[in-house]
Amino acid sequence: MKKIILILMLLILIAPAISHAAEQEGNNEVVLFMFYGQGCPHCGKMELFLNDLEERYPTLKVERYEVYSNQENMALFENISKAYDTEIVGVPAAFIDNKVVFGFSNSIGSSIENEVKKCVSETCCSPRDKLEEFKCTGGIVEKLTIPAVISAAAVDAINPCAFAVLIILLTTILAAKSRRKALFAGLAFSLSIYIAYFLMGVGLFSAIQAAGLSHVFYAIVAVLAIFVGLLNLKDYLWYGKWFIMEVPRSWRPKMKALIRGVTSVPGAFIMGFVVSLFLLPCTSGPYIVILGLLANTATRNHAFMLLLLYNFIFIIPMIGITLAIYFGIATTEKAEEWRAGKLKTLHLIAGIIILLLGVGMLIALKLGMV
Repeated sequence: MKKIILILMLLILIAPAISHAAEQEGNNEVVLFMFYGQGCPHCGKMELFLNDLEERYPTLKVERYEVYSNQENMALFENISKAYDTEIVGVPAAFIDNKVVFGFSNSIGSSIENEVKKCVSETCCSPRDKLEEFKCTGGIVEKLTIPAVISAAAVDAINPCAFAVLIILLTTILAAKSRRKALFAGLAFSLSIYIAYFLMGVGLFSAIQAAGLSHVFYAIVAVLAIFVGLLNLKDYLWYGKWFIMEVPRSWRPKMKALIRGVTSVPGAFIMGFVVSLFLLPCTSGPYIVILGLLANTATRNHAFMLLLLYNFIFIIPMIGITLAIYFGIATTEKAEEWRAGKLKTLHLIAGIIILLLGVGMLIALKLGMV
């Protein structure tokens, strides 16, 4: 009963902040650049749509540039595209805040209108500002992206699954009485996990953007975040009941057998890639949520930089445990004892943070901020 009261108190404390964010409205000027070609049928459809949009949103200012016959406009089109870290794929093209779309359809129109709604309620970048490095600071969602990445990475970093794997590995190598080898094996294992998870993130991010599903995927992962958060809270309240948000118990004997067969540093590095597949069921939740956020709010290069940051934070505890054992600050037995004793607390922290992230994403979606 005390656990339920604790969770309710925490949710009540953050509820006013969520409610306040949901009530925020504004009347900001919104600037949209449209590039079109004379005689282009899709351009005509976008033109009619934007005319209607300007009537319904008085603060929307559409700047139109014809590129078929005007070289200056074409040069601006190319420069704006570079600033947005995208390639020109034709006209019509619309640039607003940090979003760019090519072509026109009903779904693209809805996407543009959602962006206009977002920019009406918060300060957004003018496309022209994007040409000047560091001048454009972005809107609320973009400003929250880095804190969200750090928070989700911290949740992933304290995941008991990764701790368990590393402790088994170090215990096996220390059995040979080689603390130095354990140090390098732990660092090699951490580096391998870093590389594997970064490559997975890059692949999934690229696939989402290539498929043009970033907005749909964002909505899906927002719901997923809430679901994962609630499941972690379940593990805090009723640990072991039904199932747990960790490596499936049926997988554990095989995983332990693989890890205990490692006795070298190269073997530890290779094992990191293998084990990353076992860890996916219990560590992928926060990562997928962040990938959904980045796919809808960040350019490709910016997203890759944030994924580098995310995965560095993810492996910090692994490196910390490795160094602590090497320098004799802790033993593998004490590390495992601490991990086992803090399982429920770690699930509580993870559950609250991921739940709040999911709720925040849904609020942003409802307000048209993404």
